[in-house]
Amino acid sequence: MMLLQMTGLSGAGKTTISSHVKEHLQQLGYKVELLDGDIFRKTLCKDLGFSKEDRCENIRRMGFVADILTRNNIIVIIAAINPYEEIRRELQDKYGAKTIWVNCAIETLKHRDTKGLYRRAFLPEGHPEKINNLTGVNDVFEIPQNADLVLDTNQESIAQSVQKVIHFILQTL
Repeated sequence: MMLLQMTGLSGAGKTTISSHVKEHLQQLGYKVELLDGDIFRKTLCKDLGFSKEDRCENIRRMGFVADILTRNNIIVIIAAINPYEEIRRELQDKYGAKTIWVNCAIETLKHRDTKGLYRRAFLPEGHPEKINNLTGVNDVFEIPQNADLVLDTNQESIAQSVQKVIHFILQTL
């Protein structure tokens, strides 16, 4: 039915917003599935690391599963960092995916830091807990060039972002 790829840095609100959108659309009678990047990493993609090739393969697998679901009249939301423009475009070209960029400033993400990743990424070099491949800090995140919708979670409440996504979906269906 429809495939949405929510892209943005860790902690930007992809999963939170997607979960609320899913719940709301289900109340309206739509079939909706949320494919969460963190869950896929622990299951279907647990064999993958964090190289560019592995990150792209992770998204390709999510796109493949999403495509199967959309062919069965299900709205699918992929909530994953998805840092590379080329793979976002691949999902657009191959599956008609719509891109939603969940934009959030690093300072806000450092303050939220729900998983403790930003604290660890900003530790001094050589610290045993330092993360050296956190997307947007010390690894690449390419800003989406032609996002279909941009959410600014620095400025918008969760409810405002959710309403923008729901409106976008209902206008696009």
